[in-house]
Amino acid sequence: MKTLIRTAATVAALATAAVACTSTTAGAPPKPRVSSLGAIRLVAYTGCDDLLSGLREHAAQRVTPWGFDNVMPLAYMEDSARSVTANAKTSTPEHSTTNVHEAGVDEPDVVKTDGDRVITVKDGVLRIIDTATRKVTGSLKLTEGENGPGMPADLLVSGDRALVLMRGGDIMYKRMAGFAPPGDTRYVLVDLSGAPKVLSTIKPQGSYVDARMVGSTVRLVTRSQPDIAFPEFKEDVSEAERVKRNQAVVRQAPADAWLPKIEITDASGAVRKDSVKCERISHPADYTGTSLLTVHTIDLAQGVTAAGTDPISLAADGDIVYGTGSSLYVASNPRWWMPVVISEPAVETPATTPSSGDAAPAVEPTPTDPPVSDTPAPEPTIPPEETEVHRFDIGSPGAPSYVASGKVPGRLLNQYSLSEYDGHLRVATTLTSPDGKTSSSAVYVLKADTLARTGEVGGLGEGERIYSVRFIGPVGYCVTFRQVDPLYTLDLRDAAAPKVTGELKITGYSAYLHPGAEGRLIGIGQEASEKGRTLGTQVSLFDVSDPAGPRRLSQLFQKDSGSTAEWDPHAFLYWPKTGLAVIPLYQQTESGGLVLKIDDSGVTKLGMIKHPGKDEGQTGIERALVIGDSIWTLSYDGIQVNDAATLAQQAWIPLR
Repeated sequence: MKTLIRTAATVAALATAAVACTSTTAGAPPKPRVSSLGAIRLVAYTGCDDLLSGLREHAAQRVTPWGFDNVMPLAYMEDSARSVTANAKTSTPEHSTTNVHEAGVDEPDVVKTDGDRVITVKDGVLRIIDTATRKVTGSLKLTEGENGPGMPADLLVSGDRALVLMRGGDIMYKRMAGFAPPGDTRYVLVDLSGAPKVLSTIKPQGSYVDARMVGSTVRLVTRSQPDIAFPEFKEDVSEAERVKRNQAVVRQAPADAWLPKIEITDASGAVRKDSVKCERISHPADYTGTSLLTVHTIDLAQGVTAAGTDPISLAADGDIVYGTGSSLYVASNPRWWMPVVISEPAVETPATTPSSGDAAPAVEPTPTDPPVSDTPAPEPTIPPEETEVHRFDIGSPGAPSYVASGKVPGRLLNQYSLSEYDGHLRVATTLTSPDGKTSSSAVYVLKADTLARTGEVGGLGEGERIYSVRFIGPVGYCVTFRQVDPLYTLDLRDAAAPKVTGELKITGYSAYLHPGAEGRLIGIGQEASEKGRTLGTQVSLFDVSDPAGPRRLSQLFQKDSGSTAEWDPHAFLYWPKTGLAVIPLYQQTESGGLVLKIDDSGVTKLGMIKHPGKDEGQTGIERALVIGDSIWTLSYDGIQVNDAATLAQQAWIPLR
């Protein structure tokens, strides 16, 4: 007899992910609502006994011969869009800010500026640069020993407080949803008012997924697995027996194995330890029990108070976070899976429970044993490719409250596949057939308060997948690609009847779409041959003023090149006031910051900003900022200041 076990890996199609659950102060959970999209309900555990029985049984069903079924995911490539702010102080120069998805919702990045200061974190060291003198005025080492170099970290800044989000491990862990080495995740609150100093350090159990900040309030998402030690087996123990013993271990694990732990150290060095309470953990109707997502809340203006981080948890996985001023959405993309065939002996061993690490006694078949059945093993059931979406209300101080959950067919590309507008959530997905031979994309419109389906428009890019999405008010733009790049324009004014209004087919694709001037759309991506082979970076300007007839006005093509702005829009700078744009560019002959002018009629190359250094791999530009009349660019080695009009170098600020 053969047993088929499915294993799966949480994916980030390229992570980041998040959480949520019902707060104990939020009142009774709403009644479950069922829609044609398969709406699901999050349910809070009534206490530790309820939590333990549910988590044990669901987790036991996911056990494999090697423990739980999690595998290292692909890197999740996160996107965003750039906003512009002018500080209220007249002495503060006008400046750009982090390129974020929604105005007023800040996203973590490696560099921040308020016009007077540039704050960045590299190799575990936070540095403050004065924009007037262009000098480093403060630095703070946040790591010990050799742990700093290569450690990925991001920043959120509000006033004179910075929150450093440290993921630990190798740089390859960056943007991977929830898979930094356990114990290495740290959130460090730093006072910037004078010489920078640490106010508190939060060490959550698990690993960092993503964060959003509205005002001075940050919502942090971490992912943890149950702390269960599985037995070690000798080589002659069958896979079926390993599964059986691993399940027994799970079914005996205490509730404490699942409860996420938090350790908070204050400025004096005093340590406070806590864990999420059972009644503050919720679960959807269908869950694995092998991971928990936890949302921490920190108001940077107040610091870490007696309430700690006010955590709530959800028994689920998640890899995409999208936030507005009042809502936090967490989406869990479908899992990769593979069937594992486990061959079982014809005769079961006696019903004994061997001690951990001991091999079960082998039972050899004898002539009197019944013959092994020749019946073929059943085909594994392929899980449906569908995405779960959860909405949480973050409009009030403290922990978020759960609002609703729903499901849509297919897989999201990134956070830009989600957009809340006028009481509805728009969700763009690609659905691929089980054999991988066919695919099609669609946009679903869900009511924000219930996440029940209101309408949908499908049939986008038959045989292709989504490469970029952008929703701007009641209009949507979707790029699919296989050999040519159809840019679809969508009319979403009638939530019950969204429709495609226009289509433009060109070679290549846009991997990131950014709103330009009125009636204009900027695309960053790759040119390609008619057979779909990529040829190099292209920047396109589209005229979308006529929804029925989108057209490309201009294209700038850089042969044999690539840009991180294709998958990380934090790397894209667009300054609407002058039409200035900067993207990192990597090519064989030179690398640096490609400076462009994008106006109503076209895209023009102004030049390249290059950093000093012999190592081309280290001198590549990661970010660009506008501060006053200058362009500030960040690379691994340092920050360079160039005149925005002439591109002449004005200053070099080394960071190592």
